[in-house]
Amino acid sequence: MRFLNSGIKKTFAIIIGVILIICILVIIFISPITKYSLEKYDLKFAGREVKMDWIYVNPFTGYIHADNFKIYEAASDSIFFSADGISVNFEMHKLFSKTYEISELIINKPVGVIIQNKKEFNFTDLIKKFTPKDSLPKKNKKPVHLNILNVKIQNGTFYYKEKLIPVNYSIKNVNIDTDGKRWDTDTVAAKFSLVSGIGTGDIKGNILLNLKSLDYKFAALITKFDLSVMEQYLKNISNYGTFRANMDGDIKAKGNFKNSENIDAKGLISINDFHFGKNKDEDYLSFEKFIVNIKELSPANKKYLFDSVALIQPYVKYERYDHLDNLQNMFGKNGTKVKEAKATSENANILFKIADYVKILAKNFFKSSYQINRLAIYKANLSFSDYALNEKFEVAATPLYIFVDSIQRSQKWVNLTLRTNFKPYGKMAVDLSINPKDSSD
Repeated sequence: MRFLNSGIKKTFAIIIGVILIICILVIIFISPITKYSLEKYDLKFAGREVKMDWIYVNPFTGYIHADNFKIYEAASDSIFFSADGISVNFEMHKLFSKTYEISELIINKPVGVIIQNKKEFNFTDLIKKFTPKDSLPKKNKKPVHLNILNVKIQNGTFYYKEKLIPVNYSIKNVNIDTDGKRWDTDTVAAKFSLVSGIGTGDIKGNILLNLKSLDYKFAALITKFDLSVMEQYLKNISNYGTFRANMDGDIKAKGNFKNSENIDAKGLISINDFHFGKNKDEDYLSFEKFIVNIKELSPANKKYLFDSVALIQPYVKYERYDHLDNLQNMFGKNGTKVKEAKATSENANILFKIADYVKILAKNFFKSSYQINRLAIYKANLSFSDYALNEKFEVAATPLYIFVDSIQRSQKWVNLTLRTNFKPYGKMAVDLSINPKDSSD
């Protein structure tokens, strides 16, 4: 009996040993086989070359890690996307229930490049390749479900290049953390943070997005975020010129990406250290701060409620010459440079998009419920020089103060106060009451 038991134990130990050896061999060999297969058939399945230093695959736990992962541009040796490491955890036991679940996806130090050429992007080919040709589901076939959970992007850097204008921009230290998306839900929630790739400043916040309806909610805290990228767009619509500014903000909003008017926002926005002019030493327009404190901005609900709007230390310089003036010299006679740029159908100039969006937000302002508790301009300097006369003529209003209190649709009278000194000499003081419904009153 003892001999029989020892024989069974020995056989069982041998079986366990063989199984362990097989598992070890599978783990040892499946990783290089996977690396070889991905790099051999990359062009066939993705249309792009894929490289990595090494990959570890454990088919028993569902863990995969690729080190120094790279995807190249189509038919190019330039890198489209890379990452120091990509780690994926698959829930293997759910494969038999036709529910594929990635329980964790971590992308460490990704670097991505987005290139736009007119209406085409450098990833357009990937979208076309992986878009299903037949959208109709096959009969009598159970759908396959996919869950992607606990996604983390750590310390990413992303570059944007627009060839037509052209524009080069980047953001860095991009961190995104989301619980992910289950197959039976449409909503994704994420926390994010990033730093400007040029100059200074950062943005951090959170967003909740319904991928089906495109409804969204977000909150963002913006700190001294550099806006000097706008100078590249400015060159597209002008003969010359420089621009710099930065932005602070604390904004909460909800709306829908399909409808630009469907937004409900509140919070504070401040544009700081704004300079626009002929060169870095000569401004045509500048200000220290432009602050907007929003109580409720909802164009769809016809509500424009502001606690305060303040412009601090603005400077405006206008010069008239024998031929044109300083602004027409910059933007062309009657703005021809702007018109030419806007007429280009493929133009992706963000300045036009911002202007169009402001028009959408403001088009029903006077037909809506509006309120500005305090509108103020502090220490303005307005300068005018006329070189077209026989003798140069100069005049300036500085410092100029304008205060307006309680601008409301329901209120008949709005009180305005203006105080300024004139150069070379003179002063002016104005106290004015205006009917906002009838400016002639």
